[in-house]
Amino acid sequence: MNDTQDALFRSLADPTRRAIFEQLCRKGEQTVGTLTNAAGVAQPTVSKHLLLLKQAGLVKDRHAGRQTHYSARVEALAPLMDWTKEMTGFWEARLDALENLLERMDQ
Repeated sequence: MNDTQDALFRSLADPTRRAIFEQLCRKGEQTVGTLTNAAGVAQPTVSKHLLLLKQAGLVKDRHAGRQTHYSARVEALAPLMDWTKEMTGFWEARLDALENLLERMDQ
């Protein structure tokens, strides 16, 4: 696993960060205030989560006056999708091999 994948997994491992990312994916760009209201935690906590998501490349921010708007960068999930595809292929091959072995044992 590479550093990018590690950062993505670490970022999304936290349930609050994952919920913030999911909200941005589902509802589009939102302010810190809106995200704070939905998260049920204090604004500084949401800001810390957003910083970690931003460092992992999962969100981007846009400043408009005193407001900061965040949006999801869904394309940043590509390394995780690649990893998932790789692991799916690995396990399908292993299960096929097991099935072949079991068939040979039954004969």
